Amino acid sequence: MPTDDMFAGDKFREECGVVAIHNHPEAEKLAYLGLHALQHRGQESAGIASSNGIALCMHKSMGLVADIFTPETLAGLRGIHAIGHTRYSTAGDSALLNAQPIMVQSNKGPVALAHNGNLVNAGVMRRKLEAQGSIFSTTSDTEVMVHLLALSREKTLPEALADSLRRVEGAFSLVMITPTHIFAARDPRGFRPLAMGRIPAVPGQIGDTIVFASETCAFDLIGAEYLREVKAGEMVVVGPEGVSSRFYSPALTQSSCIFEHVYFSRPDSKVFGRAVHESREELGRQLAREAPIDADLVVPVPDSGVTAAMGYASESGIPFKFGLIRNHYIGRTFIEPSQSVRDFGVKLKLNPVRAVLEGKRVILIDDSIVRGTTSRKLVRMVRNAGAREVHMRISCPPTISPCFYGVDTPNKKHLIAAVKSVEEIREFLEADSLSYLSLAGLKKACAEGEKTTYCTACYTGKYPTPLIDVEEILPVEALK
Repeated sequence: MPTDDMFAGDKFREECGVVAIHNHPEAEKLAYLGLHALQHRGQESAGIASSNGIALCMHKSMGLVADIFTPETLAGLRGIHAIGHTRYSTAGDSALLNAQPIMVQSNKGPVALAHNGNLVNAGVMRRKLEAQGSIFSTTSDTEVMVHLLALSREKTLPEALADSLRRVEGAFSLVMITPTHIFAARDPRGFRPLAMGRIPAVPGQIGDTIVFASETCAFDLIGAEYLREVKAGEMVVVGPEGVSSRFYSPALTQSSCIFEHVYFSRPDSKVFGRAVHESREELGRQLAREAPIDADLVVPVPDSGVTAAMGYASESGIPFKFGLIRNHYIGRTFIEPSQSVRDFGVKLKLNPVRAVLEGKRVILIDDSIVRGTTSRKLVRMVRNAGAREVHMRISCPPTISPCFYGVDTPNKKHLIAAVKSVEEIREFLEADSLSYLSLAGLKKACAEGEKTTYCTACYTGKYPTPLIDVEEILPVEALK
């Protein structure tokens, strides 16, 4: 049988998405809808914790959001506050025990917490906590935060959360719920996005609804107005007394993940205060300026290459055409023919439009190349459909280093750009030409310096944090 890797192909696997709702009569339903909008960020498991103002309850399971949350399960979660999480494992095993939120009864009351990102010192902190008597029930780094919170000597919950956040290193955008409050916080370098929004009060409701989500596309679905990003190092607390904010950590050099603009986030979202569609289209325009080629068509690899291809076509004046059609209805289970079909996994997901490609010189646009195997199959597919030439253009620089901040990257030895030159990669892909966007072009397209600065470690190998305990996140070979 084909594996899930056939669906992921050359792509990085997605990370996680979080959502939080405070003060709404159908908070659990809004959390469900928010997770539905964030499904692209993780398809492994999902969970919702809700509060009726007095007590917490939770439901989580493996699978997709729409399959996990039926009308019956949502009825059991009825509340006025809620948080939700959809997960792809980047730290910890793929298992129900690691699904989030994580809910505990602590000495500071009942809490449930969910987060997006990776803690690079999770292993060190876990061993210290276990030596002090803490008993862990998961292998997720999120549980480290829960134990730190419970063991904090600070007397109030906001102070205890701030204390625990100062003791971890790495990437986290988190939401936390108690019976009466919602907490939202980002790490001091602002690796992962977290937006804040508002829904005007409905008749009979006292006060507006305050919401948080990894991406603003979740706000569009639930009818929330985008207010702002939760700032790096900021903790926002929402409760009966209103909204308060504090910075629990001194400011550090901002290192927002630039790959959110390249690939992760939906193009209809705003992350780090910038429209993803704007960044992605400019990536294509910049790529056309840096790597022009005489051709007949610009063809995107759906869906991740579409917006950049639009930018490339607009800047170059070469017509944009959908020469590859994606099947969006692939389930997790399917029947493979007993007799081997070449490139079955890729053909299941994408199919060429021969009438568009035949006899044409094609510029094939994608957002990244990781291992290169799927890209080679795509080049072959386009050529077998009758294309005279296939020129590959990638809207980011070569990926040469693994990520330790919430992206499930292969070991360095499996990153094709870490072991081959661009010309060697072109030969491997069997393309007529290959060009990547420059690092300077990437930063320019994503407007670095206007509102944020970015982490580009996957393209440079220069990490913004000390790699304290990376062997806990990826195998040691990843560094080789």
